[in-house]
Amino acid sequence: MQSSSKRYYRVGIDIGGTFTDIVLLDQDGNILTKKISSTPDDYGRAISQGMKSVLEENGIDPSEVEEVVHATTVATNAVLEGKGAKTALITTEGFRDILEFRRVRVPELYNLDYVKPKPLVPRQLRLEVKERIGAKGQIRTALDESSVRAAAQRIIDTDVQAVAVCLLHSYTNPVHEQGIKDILSKMLPPHIFVCYSHEVLPEIREYERTSTTVVNAFLGPVMNSYLTNLKQRLEETGIQKSFHVMQSAGGRMSLDAAIAKPAYLVESGPAAGVIAAAHIARKAGMLEVITLDIGGTTAKTAIVENGEPTRTSEYEIGAGINISSKLVKGAGYAIKLPFIDVSEIGAGGGSHIRFDKGGLLKVGPESAASVPGPVCYDTGGETATLTDAILALGYLNPGHLVGGALTLNAEKAVKAIEEQVCTILDKPLPEAALGVFNVAVANMVRAVKSVSTYRGRDPRDYALIAFGGNGPIVATAIAHELGMKQVLVPPNPGVLSSHGLLVADNTHELVKSFSGLTNEIEINDVRRIFDDLAGKAIDALIEEGFERGKTSVQNLADLRYAGQAFELTVPLDNDGEPIECEQMASAFHDEHFRTYSHKAEHEPVEIVNLRVIAKVAVNDIEPPLTETKAAAPKKPKIRQAYFGASSGSQETPIVGRSDLVGIEMTGPVIVEEYDSTIVVPPEWTVSVDAANNVLISRKSDGPHEN
Repeated sequence: MQSSSKRYYRVGIDIGGTFTDIVLLDQDGNILTKKISSTPDDYGRAISQGMKSVLEENGIDPSEVEEVVHATTVATNAVLEGKGAKTALITTEGFRDILEFRRVRVPELYNLDYVKPKPLVPRQLRLEVKERIGAKGQIRTALDESSVRAAAQRIIDTDVQAVAVCLLHSYTNPVHEQGIKDILSKMLPPHIFVCYSHEVLPEIREYERTSTTVVNAFLGPVMNSYLTNLKQRLEETGIQKSFHVMQSAGGRMSLDAAIAKPAYLVESGPAAGVIAAAHIARKAGMLEVITLDIGGTTAKTAIVENGEPTRTSEYEIGAGINISSKLVKGAGYAIKLPFIDVSEIGAGGGSHIRFDKGGLLKVGPESAASVPGPVCYDTGGETATLTDAILALGYLNPGHLVGGALTLNAEKAVKAIEEQVCTILDKPLPEAALGVFNVAVANMVRAVKSVSTYRGRDPRDYALIAFGGNGPIVATAIAHELGMKQVLVPPNPGVLSSHGLLVADNTHELVKSFSGLTNEIEINDVRRIFDDLAGKAIDALIEEGFERGKTSVQNLADLRYAGQAFELTVPLDNDGEPIECEQMASAFHDEHFRTYSHKAEHEPVEIVNLRVIAKVAVNDIEPPLTETKAAAPKKPKIRQAYFGASSGSQETPIVGRSDLVGIEMTGPVIVEEYDSTIVVPPEWTVSVDAANNVLISRKSDGPHEN
């Protein structure tokens, strides 16, 4: 792999609701891409077909593939669709209904018809054992092994496929969970997936810990089967090298670790896109950016500050909008694991256009996905979608999607918009299609606000990085609504999440609950815990085949003011010097001010959890720089595109990214690429930088109706 005379490739594969994206990166930084329609009945089939195709098309021998990194929606879909394993829960006597009680939170304050999500484990499979550990770790009631054996027999008799074990206060003393593990390992058949809360999430908070462990068990057999089958498919293709999976926190983990802890994979695809966007932004000198990832099904946004994506451990899946906001809780299943702080909303190119009972135009969250797809795909879809409206506006080339591999039926799209939208709105086609576009943009703006305005950040202070198949189409419209002045579209935007898999570090994160005030604790106790966690995390990376000398460790702490209900995760980088109590408190005051715009420096600061992230950085391969000399001018193609009542329908130049080298064009301009289309409306300018990024800037605050 290190030999410069031998070609080698790293491969990133990302499954989306509509397309499966494949990126190959060689040792010189050159990128090959492939988009293929996803196969929801068997996602591995699209991956296998796509890999065979891209290898054959480019004359690459499978032995030249040194690494495969994968991001998937399989875990997310299994929870959303309730298609996980038949799961049982073993818990402390008297606590079987914690999944029912949840937290007293209602996501829709005035919705009297709100119904809590059905627990992933039915009550008859929530089994109690006699034991009790105190909050300080003391044994109050010894483990009754006969109750454990009775629970194990019930599991065997009911054909359970997965078991979650979560006892009260096991985060502080796991001895009883370990005792249960000894018994279950002898009694249960080996095919039953079993996980323990002290291994999955050794943190305080009973509901969140139970919910996370249950989600992990619910996903275990599904992800084991999927990942094992995928590895086998790749091996049949001739790819025999290392296989890693993306975590929701933006790092990579081994196949075995992913199978053991599948809850860590829930948002792996969106995390990869944010990692890639942050990587590109840093190289472009942009440290404060908002990412916008829009595909066929969803719009996903995240915020990057000081060059690093913001992270969280507060997350819910299955909430319609998957977000980490502390203000919107109770609509999904809690997962208290490290996540890149991504907000997700059901609005993408495949989003259905509909009218509610009051006649209000809606776009999404229901999606045509890849099957049957938008009407213009001509594959059976009958309900008009956002893509059909975008095509009717003239923004898309019917013969250019995915490099021409997927032709669009413009006539069908126009007919669907006319029959399903124009007749109801009593508007001509361009105005009706633009109305659909604007409604979708309004939804997407809400997602951007959820990571910025709603958290005390002014989006006008950030640049917008747009990617995904549809992000570059709507980016300037969203930026205009939010007062943002610059948009960056990276190379290969439609497959950027796959590229992010190849620039993400290999990581292992561990956490331990630790309670105490910073002005009262013994700092050496904190240092010992950090050292112990760091040693275990580094050992885990070494077991995956990495060298000890290439590892690095970051220390973090979950802190709050004494009496607060929630904490903030604060990095404790101290330039190699020992961590001090004053440093922890000071870092928390600063983070509290950044998040909430106020701080209380005279209030005591409480430690809740201590965390370490051990990582091995990947080799950063610089892509070839773009030739800055302008190419010989050529007459661009022209297409009619509609930009609103004031701008009207205009003859719009159609160019490629390479046509922008060394020049600046004023909109309207449409930039067509293999995997995406960039729309530059009037009052915006567009150019390309040395790294081949498309830069779009607003000329003025003039009219812009998109």
